[in-house]
Amino acid sequence: MSESEQTAETKIDLTKISQELRQVIKFEEIPEAMHNMIVSIHDVSEDVVREAWDKLPKSAQNILDNFEQFHSLISVSQAFAGVSVMEEFPTLNLPEDMTEEDKEEYRAELLDQALHSCVKDIVKQIKKARRDPILKREFTEVFTD
Repeated sequence: MSESEQTAETKIDLTKISQELRQVIKFEEIPEAMHNMIVSIHDVSEDVVREAWDKLPKSAQNILDNFEQFHSLISVSQAFAGVSVMEEFPTLNLPEDMTEEDKEEYRAELLDQALHSCVKDIVKQIKKARRDPILKREFTEVFTD
């Protein structure tokens, strides 16, 4: 069995991840097949997400209880964006003379752009939620028991 097959089969113990990430996974009813991907994204994206959080006005940060809620929402958003990019990539009409290496580099660029767009989109939405009670409730209801 290859290492990637072993990783794909590794079941994530939801009790060992942050409460906030667990709440988003349960609230959104994320399929178990995506848990590993979400946790991996969550682990590697903290610095970039922290930077976006730190740049938010305090009034926008106050929409949520803490950074970890923001980080968890972004991690799940990024996982879905990543899946979308991977599903759509084979349907792209790439130049026939493009090497496999060039295709992989292009796919990585598309994935990076999609993940970056998720951060920008949530930042924009959370700023908007300061003036939109319905949007604010959508953010906060994920974390209410």
